[in-house]
Amino acid sequence: MTAWIAPDRQHASPEHDVSLDDTQLFTLRHRDAYRAQAQRCIDLVHQHLDDVERPFSGVTPEELRPLFRGLDLDAPLGQLEPALAELKRLYLNDAVYFHHPRYVAHLNCPVVLPGVIAETIISSINTSLDTWDQSAGGTLIEQALIDWTAQRLGLGEDADGVFTSGGTQSNLMAMLIARDRFCVAHPEGGDIQQQGLPGFSSRLRILASGVSHFSLKKAAALLGLGHQAVMPVACDDQFRMDPPALRECLEECQRDGLLPIAVVATAGTTDFGSIDPIDDIAALCREYGIWLHVDAAYGGGLVTSQQHRHRLQGIDQADSVTIDYHKSFFQPVSCSAFLVRQRRDLGYVTYHADYLNPRAQAEAGTPDQVNKSLQTTKRFDALKLWLTLRIMGADAIGGMLDQVIELTGEGYELLREQSDIETLVAPSLSTLVFRFRPQHMTADTELDALQDNIRARLSRSGEALVAATRVNGQRYLKFTLLNPDTHADDLRAVINAIREHGYACLQVPHAPRSATRASATTTDTAMASLG
Repeated sequence: MTAWIAPDRQHASPEHDVSLDDTQLFTLRHRDAYRAQAQRCIDLVHQHLDDVERPFSGVTPEELRPLFRGLDLDAPLGQLEPALAELKRLYLNDAVYFHHPRYVAHLNCPVVLPGVIAETIISSINTSLDTWDQSAGGTLIEQALIDWTAQRLGLGEDADGVFTSGGTQSNLMAMLIARDRFCVAHPEGGDIQQQGLPGFSSRLRILASGVSHFSLKKAAALLGLGHQAVMPVACDDQFRMDPPALRECLEECQRDGLLPIAVVATAGTTDFGSIDPIDDIAALCREYGIWLHVDAAYGGGLVTSQQHRHRLQGIDQADSVTIDYHKSFFQPVSCSAFLVRQRRDLGYVTYHADYLNPRAQAEAGTPDQVNKSLQTTKRFDALKLWLTLRIMGADAIGGMLDQVIELTGEGYELLREQSDIETLVAPSLSTLVFRFRPQHMTADTELDALQDNIRARLSRSGEALVAATRVNGQRYLKFTLLNPDTHADDLRAVINAIREHGYACLQVPHAPRSATRASATTTDTAMASLG
């Protein structure tokens, strides 16, 4: 097959060729440069992995910021090698490495190779998945994955959805649809897209557990309802929404003239991994005629698990679902989706622009993803999950998640073995919440400062990274486990480091361990900054 060359380039002068080369455009003319430069970047990461001994270097903002002073972004380096050397110094040397087995902080996963390979294709071709005439097969790949996810969730034949940037965008879409749908049906309401918020909008309420994701409040604010619209529902002792408490909230709304537009059940809370009793919540939503949204950003990966998928029981009754593939599906960020049971409900986010997605095009059946998305320009993030399923398969993803859940149980037992570690609750998914608590310490303020100091010392040493949270106003540490390469010995080492740093903060003798990167001076500085 003869390569196509633009007519005005067929007889370009040598001088013009040089100018084109300088532009570094991804074109047929520069395909060899593309391959060479991409390979050089791969080699850089490949070589750098040998140098990653810890999940973090321990650098502070004050130490790293001076490296950026004096950089002139208007003075290009002109070649790849000095640019990569600079990038190594400014970024790679001090990046946080989620693949390291002792990174146990936030909901960041190591990523599977098919997803990484897909990123190369995505960035190179640069498809925008807003309209068919910009994406073609990409549109059908995304739609196939939405259909596959809907089938795994049990949402039915009329389900539909769209890929999003993450759980925050998906939850915003869910609350927007719930709000608009409610107002269209209300006798005093109307079409918010055309008329704006109705006079009763201050009475609209979103009911969610007290440990639901903060993005619900952000969504309420963006939708003109304010944070006060999110009504917290009490949890049981496992940090799951309590159905009797939900009923009480619904009855309270009726008494006070408040208007619930949605109930949000969480399948995998950020702190505890707790999964709300979706079956019972769905029954109440049907009884009261309220939209049920399930935020399964974290726990959605259970649909691939052979051992634990039953934990999502009831999710098939949801009106909408959030799911993040870049968490428990081990995909590179960003890779997420929002799904609805009835495809017509996506019409609440539709706007037809004559230059892009005219109404006639939709009526003719052209599958333009922009018709059901808050985004216009949209990356082809679906390709990452597509290649993962086509190369590895869903069972392999589920197997990795099963490993992580099993490890979490082992980690819980390791924590319970320590007389100076206080665990808060048995794990529901793959998080562990606990605190270092020597038996002689009782004051909550001292305990809070101690957890912060331990975390600062760990971060400074770079030997491990853990997260922190507050529960009932008190400070706790947290393991978030999403790495199948993390083992019980890694958790044991991190627990020992926590205990060692804890006793060092208290200046209490403790059995020594191997020396860490942090010096006494830098450790004291980190403690002082938080203590």
